[in-house]
Amino acid sequence: MAIAVDSAIQQKPLSFDEFLAHYGGDNRYELIDGEVFDLEPTGLHEEVAAFITTKICVQIDGAGLPWFVLQRGLFRPSGTGMMAFRPDVAVVDQDELPKEPLWYDQSILTLGTSIKFVAEVVSSNWQNDYARKLEDYAALGIPEYWIADYAGLGGTRHIGKPKQPTLSICTLVDGEYEIQQFRGDRAIISPTFSGLKLTAEQVLRAGR
Repeated sequence: MAIAVDSAIQQKPLSFDEFLAHYGGDNRYELIDGEVFDLEPTGLHEEVAAFITTKICVQIDGAGLPWFVLQRGLFRPSGTGMMAFRPDVAVVDQDELPKEPLWYDQSILTLGTSIKFVAEVVSSNWQNDYARKLEDYAALGIPEYWIADYAGLGGTRHIGKPKQPTLSICTLVDGEYEIQQFRGDRAIISPTFSGLKLTAEQVLRAGR
């Protein structure tokens, strides 16, 4: 979901504190292994993220869960000095926030236990969503991770050949993600939000 910032802007890897000082106030940037990425979402990218957010908020409200969708803020996994994610959609467990050391002062999450669900909408730098974030979100224990590839941008090893729009739903099992892929009019299966009645096409085309 990201495009690397031009090398003329960033001359050396940044620590989290350096990133926060230079880019923390602008929600279009994130930090991965010390490299700053400009998210630069397209209009369709934003439509897909908003559609997922809307449908999930209905599920949270209907079930009376103490959860909410993160609007602004960073996810900095504890124990890492050069990472700061900005997921397109992240469902936060409000009951876990008292354990978060930075939340109340800086709107920064550090613990995987605070996040119940995360979704990334794929754009030009699809490698982060299909590889690095897949590994990190699993290691952090986030139960469910969606990769919404509405334009079929991912590599063929991830979405097959010929490439086509694909929703990958990753479910955490014994510390690793099991991945199911949904396309076209196939009904999606979400272990976190079992009440969702949607097809892959509805998600990937933002309900059109």
